[in-house]
Amino acid sequence: MTRLFSTIVLGALPLLASAVAVPSDNAVSAVSGVGKTTRYWDCCKSSCAWNGKATVSHPVNTCNAQNQVLTDFNAVSGCDNNGSAYMCNNQSPWGVSTDLAYGYAAVRISGLTERDWCCACYELTFTSGAASGKKMVVQATNTGGDLGENHFDIAMPGGGVGIFNGCSRQYGAPTDGWGDRYGGVHSRAECDVLPAALKAGCYWRFDWFGGSDNPSVSFKSVTCPAALTANTGCVRSA
Repeated sequence: MTRLFSTIVLGALPLLASAVAVPSDNAVSAVSGVGKTTRYWDCCKSSCAWNGKATVSHPVNTCNAQNQVLTDFNAVSGCDNNGSAYMCNNQSPWGVSTDLAYGYAAVRISGLTERDWCCACYELTFTSGAASGKKMVVQATNTGGDLGENHFDIAMPGGGVGIFNGCSRQYGAPTDGWGDRYGGVHSRAECDVLPAALKAGCYWRFDWFGGSDNPSVSFKSVTCPAALTANTGCVRSA
């Protein structure tokens, strides 16, 4: 059974405008609109890592507990009993420049389904908080029934495990993950408790992202940068 990700929602969020379809040469329409963000890192196999979700080169890469890429796309999620597939560490965010970052997110877009968004990329422009005005290109690697419309749950280590916690099995994290179960660690210094391979992604939240807490965004479909698809191995063909 596909394990869906956890979502982090802190405080009330405004109602959002629906996504607007834009004509595209591809079989899947491009979209743009306004939305919201949250954050998570639960270590679980992502929804778009299963076969048959979309027309792609192959599903999103997963890794074993030692962060070695698995070739079995049917491997059970590490968040299930006896599962061995986890989110790969390189699916963490990073800064490309002062005003641009790359990363990955769980996604739900109004009027669309996983077939439309799995492994697609979106340019987010942050419109509130410390990161306001900055841009981030994310590849959609996950989804979940508990997301709102036009919702991007950005994967960032130390962002909170939420509903599912595979980090305890993979890394021996506390029962509620690192920091609060919903929201994660509170400061850059608290990132130091994470495994070495995840620290850079946690620091990113307090450095490039300025400690932003679930900022609002405007978004639009974009071509995926090779730097993102190189980590997931997932490229859309339509």
